[in-house]
This record gives sequence, structure tokens and C-alpha cells, in this order.
Amino acid sequence: MVVKYTDIDYHVFTDASRFVTKGESPYKRSTYRYTPLVAWMLSPNLYLTPHFGKLLFVTCDVVCGALLHCLLTLRGSSSEAACYFSALWLLNPLPIGVSTRGNAEAVLSLLVLSTLLCLELKRPLIAAFLYGLSIHMKIYPVTYGLAIALSIASQGPSGGRWMFQRLFNKDLLQFAFVSGTVFFGLTLAFYFMYGWDFLHETYLYHLTRRDIRHNFSPYFYMLYLMAESEWSMVLGLVAFLPQAALLFLSSLAFHTDLPLCCFLNTAIFVSFNKVCTSQYFLWYLCLLPLVLPRLSLTVKRGVAILLLWFTGQGLWLAPAYYLEFEGRNTFLYIWFAGLLFLIINSIVMVQIVSHYIPVTVQQKKTE
Repeated sequence: MVVKYTDIDYHVFTDASRFVTKGESPYKRSTYRYTPLVAWMLSPNLYLTPHFGKLLFVTCDVVCGALLHCLLTLRGSSSEAACYFSALWLLNPLPIGVSTRGNAEAVLSLLVLSTLLCLELKRPLIAAFLYGLSIHMKIYPVTYGLAIALSIASQGPSGGRWMFQRLFNKDLLQFAFVSGTVFFGLTLAFYFMYGWDFLHETYLYHLTRRDIRHNFSPYFYMLYLMAESEWSMVLGLVAFLPQAALLFLSSLAFHTDLPLCCFLNTAIFVSFNKVCTSQYFLWYLCLLPLVLPRLSLTVKRGVAILLLWFTGQGLWLAPAYYLEFEGRNTFLYIWFAGLLFLIINSIVMVQIVSHYIPVTVQQKKTE
């Protein structure tokens, strides 16, 4: 069996670009469920080279490595250590494979890391612009909103009588205004250009999406069995509740260290999502190098955690292979493997939190 290397999404992007260059809607291409910016961005696929998009995504990966190096040095790592930890992203076969196959996740990684860097450099307006753009590109960065707001608010005057001023200080209001203007401005502009198709395919579709085959999610088997039920959509929406509760608690607990909080929020969102595929792992793997330098894990324990995580994936991929390529009914095995993978991800997050050395206020002043 010949397996094509290029991701099907890349062909979808290119077809959508063909429509927008003719002044038509990218949503005329079935299964195009992204912002029109992606189709516009990949228009050179038609005029320069069909590999332009892949080169762009790989370039984004490289820039992400540079951003990680800057963030690591700002957080106290030596230049040499920052190079080593940045290399964990640059030399990771997963982002290399995803980008060279033509998937656009690297663009989101670039926007998220740029937002964190601007916040670290005290450039809230630029950070707000990038944050609003990142939410427009893909909705998951909205999970950082509460943590960012609390982080900005915590930089105000201390003391109970200052609570109101801290929650409504100038920097926080400016951040909310700029990021909201960027997100809603782009949303309104594209709505007027492409109508309901834009809203449904870019945002609403993902709220009701049910992927019952290629899915690490613990919810997939329930949604598969309930696919024809009138309660199917309701159950899909209820599945967001555990996510929301955990994201709220994580933001409250860890907002003083934004890279850690964003990593945990992303890992929670992905692990407890009703749809979870391998490319989603990139959403938090791009943040992992910012967390690793502050872990007090021994090498032995770290290797054990890494092997446990890969084992969880392997146990899921084996029955998934027999389902997809052999046509065997392995849904129940895939579901059990998905539950086990959720437990493993939870263990990994607990280990990271329990062995994390927080950045104290005094450390920040001396770095």
C-alpha cells in the first residue's frame, strides 16, 4: 500500500487558495474549516511553487526555536542551556513531520510563543495584537485568557483595597481592548465577505465536531455509540465542562508563571477534548522547553515519564491500525487505550507540577 506523505489538509489549503485568488469563497472547497487567512497566506502555492506552504511552515518552526531561546534566556537560562532546550523543539521529529507534510500548526505555535515573549518584554499592546490574531487563527488560545488577565492584574498594586484597580488597570484594559478588536474585527470582516459559511466552518463546526475514528479522546466511543441519538450534540457540548473547570482552576493556581500555566492549560485542553489527534500535541510541545529547565526531576524519572507517554500512544495506535487498515472492529480496544492515555497524560501533568521550581518575585528581579 502506497501512503502519501503530504497531508490531505495541504491539498485543501491549496484548493481554497485557488478559490480566493479568483475572488471566490474558500469555503467552496469542502472540508476547508479554517480562517480565510490560511488560504490567502498559501496563495503563492499557485504562482511560485506548490511547496511554498511547506517551506513557510518549516520556517515558522525555525523561528519558534529562536523565540524559545529568547524566552529561556529571559527566564534565567544560560545561552548554552537555552540552545539545548530549544533544540528539543527544532530537532523533534513530530513538528518536523507535521510541517513538512503541510500542516499549519507551526503558525499557531509561532503566534503563541510571540505573545508570551512580548508579555515577558512588557510589550502588552503587541502581545494583545498577536493574542487576538492567534485566537482568530484557531480558537484554543482562548484558554490562556484568564491566566493572562490575572497575570497582568497581579502586576498592579498589592493589598485588598487595590483589588478593583488591579482587575481594571490600564494595561489589562488595553490588552482586552486590542485583542478583542483584532479578533472581532477580523471575524466581522470575514463574515461580511464570506457570510455564515465562515462562522460555521471556522468556529461553530469545531464546537459540535465528533471524530469517532482518528481520535485519542476518551469521549470518542460514547459519541460513536450515540452518533444517531438526539442527545449526541448535547453530550458533545457537555464534554466541555470538565475542560472548563480544570482550565479555570489551573489559571487561578499558576497564572503567576505564564509559560507553565499556558503549557498546563493546553495539555488539559488537548487531553480532555472530545477530539484529540497527534497534531494537537504540538500545541503544548512548543511550550514544553520553557518548562523543562525548572523541573527538579531526576534523569531516571524523566526518562520513565517519557517512555510512559510514548507507551500510551503505542497502545492506542496498535488497535487504530487494525481498524483503519485491516477493517477490524477494534473500537472498544481504542476506547480503553484512550482512557489509559488520559490517565498517563494526567500523571505526566501531576509530575510536572509537583517537581516544578516556581519563578519567585525575587528571582524575576535578579534575572
